[in-house]
Amino acid sequence: MFTGTTTEDPKASICDAFNIVRTGIQINTNLQPPGGPEDITGSLAVAGNARVALYDGGQYLLARLQPDTPPELAEAVREFANHLMDIGARSTAGIPNTDPDQAARLSEADAANTKITNLCK
Repeated sequence: MFTGTTTEDPKASICDAFNIVRTGIQINTNLQPPGGPEDITGSLAVAGNARVALYDGGQYLLARLQPDTPPELAEAVREFANHLMDIGARSTAGIPNTDPDQAARLSEADAANTKITNLCK
């Protein structure tokens, strides 16, 4: 459900939101624990931030998707956002990226990411 402010250019608006989410995910899924791999608390904090970036990123995109966004872009954003939330929720439940279903979700999210990147050019 759209909760943002309507703009004159819904495509540019959702593309900006997409770039924010993508940057947040990139940063937070590539962080390393400050104390190295043996830093259990740091590892949990890094994993938590990655999960928040995924799940909240999906919610943010859906909340910023204006009703008059071009249909092909809107569909791709919905698909990507839902994949992010599915990945984040399952990661929170302890499902690793190596799980075949989770790996498939990651692959589908990557494909949606590429599609949106091209549509936002």
